[in-house]
Amino acid sequence: MTEATRHTPGTPCWVSLMVHGLDATQEFYNALFGWEFVPGPQQLGPYVRALLDGREVAGIGQLPPDRHLPVAWTTYLASDDADETAESIRCCGGTVAVGPLDAGEAGRLVICSDPAGAVFGVWQAGLHTGTTTAGRPGTPVWNELLTYETSTVGKFYRTVFGYDIEPSVSDEPDSLTLRRQGRPVAAVHGLGGGLPRDRGAHWMTYFEVADTDAAAALVSELGGRVLRPPGDGAAGRLAEVADPEGAVFTIVHSTGG
Repeated sequence: MTEATRHTPGTPCWVSLMVHGLDATQEFYNALFGWEFVPGPQQLGPYVRALLDGREVAGIGQLPPDRHLPVAWTTYLASDDADETAESIRCCGGTVAVGPLDAGEAGRLVICSDPAGAVFGVWQAGLHTGTTTAGRPGTPVWNELLTYETSTVGKFYRTVFGYDIEPSVSDEPDSLTLRRQGRPVAAVHGLGGGLPRDRGAHWMTYFEVADTDAAAALVSELGGRVLRPPGDGAAGRLAEVADPEGAVFTIVHSTGG
């Protein structure tokens, strides 16, 4: 897929990051991915959209000075009705932290967490449909949920978003694939006690790169950290890294990419 229109409900459609230093964060991702930035909706404070060749790929906002929240990439799942989805999240044991609220004419959003505490967003598209380019270096290419066990949260996401769920063919014993309309859209991995204690259950965003080893080295040069060095996996060559404010993400040179 190279261009996106309105996303099927339940599919990851956008990733967004809230940070303390907006200018410094833009410099980091510009140098790493080649992103350029334009202003976005300001309802929740200063916010910019990241572009590649004029096409939107992600968003970055600035936290209020008095908000000492963990800095992390947030995966947004598409919805045709954010209010209805928020109510379903509550009824299924999740928590709604922000919204539903309008982001100007761009759309309507919810920030919430699943029963295990993993934070994610819900996006009902208005003028802004979400990420509009994919599959090239600098774009989000995959999303995974890392949680304690898959049974409970799998039922939660299936009920709220209507996923078809199937066990993943992998070396991990507790692993699921979430599908919409027959297409895999995300994965869920139950890690039990292997989850990082400082993060708990969380969604992970994968960004495509042309060269994983070179990109990991660049992360370090730019003031970030390499948490898991480059290695080969089923999806390609990947590394887990963190930006200078500590937001963790995975860089991957996809198989066949």
